[in-house]
Amino acid sequence: MVALALDIGDVRVGIAVSDRSGRVAMPVKVLPATEVVHIARSFRQIVEDHEPDVLVCGRPQTMAGTDGPQAERVMATACEIGRALDLPVVFADERLSSREAKRILREKGLTERKMRGKVDMVAASLFLQAWLDAQDRKDEHGAE
Repeated sequence: MVALALDIGDVRVGIAVSDRSGRVAMPVKVLPATEVVHIARSFRQIVEDHEPDVLVCGRPQTMAGTDGPQAERVMATACEIGRALDLPVVFADERLSSREAKRILREKGLTERKMRGKVDMVAASLFLQAWLDAQDRKDEHGAE
């Protein structure tokens, strides 16, 4: 199972993908939000290259676990993209993923300016990995 993750923002969308086994998440690219929402050639090419089975989208929640102010818009956008691609859409908790992505990039020596285009795809890979790990745990417990 290949999962394609989207960290949907107002300006940019971070994209990550899992390997074919559905165990490892990898950052792919950051695209302008309009290219993803309108399924532009650049985004279509990523979808064709990876042939995902599911779209995993970040769900912006508050630290208390309730939907944040952007959640409704992000979820509606994600569902539109899923319909356009004929893919099921699931949501993953994205709390703290951008903060953790910045920490990782800072550790690699990137400045704020150089990180700007990378944070969203690293954040997408972080919440995708957490979602993949949760699926793996469900499979293990379901097999008992």
